[in-house]
Amino acid sequence: MAEPTSYVPPKVWKWDSENGGAFSKINKPTAGATHDKELPVGKHPLQLHSLATPNGVKVTVMLEELLALGFEGAEYDAYLINISEGDQFGSGFVGANPNSKIPALIDNSASTPIRLFESGAILLHLAEKFGVLIPSEPMLRAECMSWLFWQMGSAPYLGGGFGHFYAYAPIKIEYCIDRFAMEVKRQLDVLDRHLANNRYMCGDEYSIADIAIWPWYGAVYTGAVYDAAEFLDTKSYSNLGRWADEISQREAVKRGRIVNRAWGPLDKQLRERHSAADFENRTQDKLDAQVTD
Repeated sequence: MAEPTSYVPPKVWKWDSENGGAFSKINKPTAGATHDKELPVGKHPLQLHSLATPNGVKVTVMLEELLALGFEGAEYDAYLINISEGDQFGSGFVGANPNSKIPALIDNSASTPIRLFESGAILLHLAEKFGVLIPSEPMLRAECMSWLFWQMGSAPYLGGGFGHFYAYAPIKIEYCIDRFAMEVKRQLDVLDRHLANNRYMCGDEYSIADIAIWPWYGAVYTGAVYDAAEFLDTKSYSNLGRWADEISQREAVKRGRIVNRAWGPLDKQLRERHSAADFENRTQDKLDAQVTD
């Protein structure tokens, strides 16, 4: 390893707004709204405000899976929160999620609206609300909850750790990349070993554990996030690959992964979603309009 430069932490840390890499303009050490902006409200009881990052994809895949199962009450309006433009610091969004991170869901199906933030909490709320995609047998339910919380605890090492230092940091720091690459490969090995003996995360039953884990670790496997599949040698995790490929072929997953997506090929984008017809009525003119709105 190269000789590290000397750094002595100050007695009191002070924020350098220019020292944040790709996201320096939207990251800050304080919470709260920076501007007044109310959230739009659509016609459906479930109102989603999100972006098609892995955490956002969890929720749109879940909603599309529920609709595929025939639950009309899972119809939803999905509005784009552009985090690069600071939409997450609008007063309406902060009211829905004081942590100013996507996704946020408002459930208006009861007399008193329910706000939900943190993707794992949203998945659990929806699974319990509709009584599906979470095992009912106590041992399998415990397994499902364990893997759900494993993902919530592990992904920050993948995204904020490895992803930041490998893909986004203004300088490449060997120690940081090595440290988080080691941890990510350990996590991939955890999944690969488990999936050697299980079709899904909870045996033969597809569940919110799969829906939570796939958008992060399936994307790392293929290189869809951080373009690091070769660097991490993800193809060596064959059981993880088999699982990731199978889930990617689900029709609800194909739909959910493009909702609130505002980058990449136009045919892979659906900035807002208000009905199933939005997936079909996606002419080139409408796609162009979505990008310029």
